Amino acid sequence: MSARNSNANKAAARERLREERQRQARKDRARRQVVVAGSTVAILAIAGGVGFAVVQANKPSHWEAAKDTKSVTAPKNTSGPNGTTVVIGKPEAKKTLELYEDSRCPICATFEQKVGATIQKDVDAGKYKIKYIGATFIDNSDNGEGSKNALSALGAALDVSPEAFTAYKTALYSAQNHPSESDDKFADDSALLKIADQVDALKGNAAFKKNVENGTFDAWAMKMSATFDSSSVQGTPTLRMDGKTITAEGSDNAPQTVPEYTAAITKALAA
Repeated sequence: MSARNSNANKAAARERLREERQRQARKDRARRQVVVAGSTVAILAIAGGVGFAVVQANKPSHWEAAKDTKSVTAPKNTSGPNGTTVVIGKPEAKKTLELYEDSRCPICATFEQKVGATIQKDVDAGKYKIKYIGATFIDNSDNGEGSKNALSALGAALDVSPEAFTAYKTALYSAQNHPSESDDKFADDSALLKIADQVDALKGNAAFKKNVENGTFDAWAMKMSATFDSSSVQGTPTLRMDGKTITAEGSDNAPQTVPEYTAAITKALAA
C-alpha cells in the first residue's frame, strides 16, 4: 500500500468518525429536548393539578354558599327579613313565647317529648303564640350537616302549613326518630322524608319532597341560623317571653317537666 493511499484512507476514516460524532451529538440534543419538554409538561400538569386542587379546596361549601347568598327563597307562612320570623298560633294571642331549638339537640328532644303537647294545647287555646328560632350550632361543633338540613326541611313543612310544621317538628324530636347528638342522621334527605311520612299533610306530598331534595330553603335555614347566632342565646332549648328567659324554679335551664313548665309559664303570663 502506497503512503498516499494510506494517508487518504486515514483521512476518510477521520471524516467518517467526525460525521458519526456529529450525528450522535444531534441525537443527544434531540433526546435532551424531548426530556426537557416532557419534564416541562409534567411540571405544568402537576402545577395545574395542584392549582385546581387548591381552587377546589378554597371553594365555599354548599352551606357556606347558602349562608352568603343574597337570593333567599323563604317558605310561605313567614315574615320579616328573609322570612326568618316564624310565628305559630292565633294572631289575637297577646303574649309570644320565643322558642330556640336545634334539631339535633338531645335536650330539645327531651323537652319536646315531655312538654311539647302542653305547649301545643296552650297555643291552640290562644294563651300565647310561638315564635320559633332554629339553630345549627351542633353542626358547627360536630362538623355535620343534620341541623342545617333538618331546619331546611322544617322550612319545607312550613311552606305547606303551620300545622304541618308543628307536626313535623314533633316527629323529628320524637323518641322514635331523634338520633343521638353524635349521629348526623338528619343530614340524609331520605331519613327526613321517611319521618315526614308520619305527618298526614306531608306524606306523599310531592312539593314538600321536591323542596327537601332540592334544598329549596337551604339559604333560608342559614339566615334563620344567623338570627339565632345574633340573639345572645347560649344554648337550646331556650324559652323567652317579654325579653325574659323562662326557666324551671331554682334552675338556669328550661323546664323539662309539665309541672315545671306550667308553673314557669303561668308566672311569665302574669308578669
